[in-house]
Amino acid sequence: MAELFNIAAPFLRRLDPETAHRLTIAGLRMLPPRRARVVDPPSLKTCVLDRDFPNPVGLAAGFDKHAEVPDAMLALGFGFVEVGSVTPRPQPGNARPRVFRLDEDRAVINRYGFNSEGLAAVANRLRARMSRSGIIGVNLGANKESDDPFADYVEGIEELEGLAAYFVVNVSSPNTPGLRSLQARDSLEALLGRVLRVRSDESQRVPLFVKIAPDLSNEEYGGVADVVLSHGVDGLIISNTTVDRPPLLGAHRKESGGLSGVPLFEPSTRLLSEMYRLTEGRLVLIGAGGIASGRDAYEKIKAGASLVQIYTALVFEGPRLIDKIKRELAELLSADGYDNVSQAVGVDVGNR
Repeated sequence: MAELFNIAAPFLRRLDPETAHRLTIAGLRMLPPRRARVVDPPSLKTCVLDRDFPNPVGLAAGFDKHAEVPDAMLALGFGFVEVGSVTPRPQPGNARPRVFRLDEDRAVINRYGFNSEGLAAVANRLRARMSRSGIIGVNLGANKESDDPFADYVEGIEELEGLAAYFVVNVSSPNTPGLRSLQARDSLEALLGRVLRVRSDESQRVPLFVKIAPDLSNEEYGGVADVVLSHGVDGLIISNTTVDRPPLLGAHRKESGGLSGVPLFEPSTRLLSEMYRLTEGRLVLIGAGGIASGRDAYEKIKAGASLVQIYTALVFEGPRLIDKIKRELAELLSADGYDNVSQAVGVDVGNR
């Protein structure tokens, strides 16, 4: 696949980003679901929430929105794949163009607005792959015109029960009006109270994560930590895209939407460290935002992440990046005397 990407990359670069992405998905759909892959170094194997991950490097939500190619992405070397965001009912999202590459900044701005084929389509695809191995999580969103956004998240868990290794309550996309307000203490308490009742059977409990934004105040982050700890949420994904605009060079820097990629690395990693401190290391944290190398992944892990996710860097480097990150990460762990990636989680908290 890496060789095919190298051949196709110049052509894809001439297309608008969304068209290039759809062509990439179409190409991945033609790959066989199982292919030979490099065996991961033993130091990268990790057990998180009673699930065995071959490595801690996952694919972030947004790449495979409709669960079309999760097995192809696992075959490329990811330790886990997160599909979505998926909304209960199909919706087109915002008008195109809605994705912009900032090549000079190794960044992307998107304002997709939860374009989704809906729960039924995603459920059918996940059901069709149930005989295959691999950890697949589902990122859940609410429909833009929903009268009851809380009910949308509940419906997502009910409809996909038994089909996902974990669920993510996405209340941090900047592209659905009002969605980020659900991170406020009272709203988040009410939402999680309803969502967590759906999975009341402890023996069948599927892990639940909340994905948060990097643009809240310190007081708001304290509120998030209090709520997720008191409600028994399993973890946080830190972080979603940012509406902040650090100094950028790209021609599309003034476009509205969420910014991802290299400029997000530092603020999202600082937030990761702070949330690890606020939650006292009691939750599983997944670090996302700006990872483009094994050292970046290592920084996230030392800041408190048990797992990490990438997406935007794939736009610029292609699938060869996956093995590169894992190789570099294993070398860094060895150089620091760690036998397993789990030993490095949170070791730098307090030093940032």
